[in-house]
Amino acid sequence: MKKLAVLLCALLVLGTSARALEVSAPSAVLMEKETGTVLFAKDEHAKLEPASVTKVMTLLLTMEAIDAGALAYDDVLTASAHACSMGGSQIWLEEGEQMTVDDMLKAVCVVSANDCAVALAEAVAGSEEAFVERMNQRAAELGMADTHFCNATGLPAEGHVTSAYDIALMSRELIQSHPDIRQYTTIWMDSLRGGASSLVNTNRLIRTYEGATGLKTGSTDSALYCLSATAERDGMELIAVIMKGATSAQRFTDAQTLLNYGFSSYALKDVVPEAVLPPVSVSLGTQATVQPVLGEDTHLLLEKALAGDLRQAVSLPESLEAPVAAGEPIGTLIVTSGSGETVAELPLLAGEEVPRITFVQMLLRVLQAAFLSA
Repeated sequence: MKKLAVLLCALLVLGTSARALEVSAPSAVLMEKETGTVLFAKDEHAKLEPASVTKVMTLLLTMEAIDAGALAYDDVLTASAHACSMGGSQIWLEEGEQMTVDDMLKAVCVVSANDCAVALAEAVAGSEEAFVERMNQRAAELGMADTHFCNATGLPAEGHVTSAYDIALMSRELIQSHPDIRQYTTIWMDSLRGGASSLVNTNRLIRTYEGATGLKTGSTDSALYCLSATAERDGMELIAVIMKGATSAQRFTDAQTLLNYGFSSYALKDVVPEAVLPPVSVSLGTQATVQPVLGEDTHLLLEKALAGDLRQAVSLPESLEAPVAAGEPIGTLIVTSGSGETVAELPLLAGEEVPRITFVQMLLRVLQAAFLSA
């Protein structure tokens, strides 16, 4: 079922329109969230400093802790001396100051607060050092082969690197598995401490770009200007990652260029069978038929020229011989464009298990049939 996504990825990355697309940043990626397809890549595996875009992983682990019940939005955290010593972007937590997880998440997402990022890390793992171990473990699980984290904030540290591709991977995991993060990443202006502390989002696309959903900015003297920008239109969400942009304005321009390209060129279609799938006969089974179902990978990322008039054809065998395992491929749903070009072949699976009938069951069936006909 993954072969379709791999094929589409290869075709889309090699598309002539993608090759003609230009961004000024030395490293960049455009990825579609649902399929993980890369639509554009420029030196995407270069190991570079991510600055505060690091906090995408910090947010991911925090949201995973909340979903696991280890942390709650209304939990009150007490700022440690270590958290308050971070410097850089912060909300000036004082040692011993108490603030909810909800407000700290808001501070991290909106103004990239280093002090709150470390406070959340300590709440999740007990210490920033233990949290960083989890960050690197999670990065490995996500296939982030270009990444090594040294802290939870992205403040400069030797060996603290990642790549545009890896940032897209962790950004995708955050927004796909934890959509509630949007309640923070889409805030343009807000406040904390009863209105005493004003917040303005460091990601100006939230205010200026239609459909913007986040996600995280970052900048230091050595990392220059970085960004993971997410936006959604017509049911398709894109992730544009910019690394080492020359200026703050240029990273936003580059991200907007990538997002505009993605939204103008591609469409995400969710395939649903046009008619009820017919059951398939099963010989020598404990039941006479098995019901085919469409597999889970039903999203198609298509060039807009192919996505307008999709048609379907079902290919199923006349019969199967038991045993049939649940989830076993038994047919194909063929999707074609209006011109007749095949754009996808999606597997149809057995919706249930059909064991092979035993000799005793066969004998009982024969006897029952004979009794009823007597």
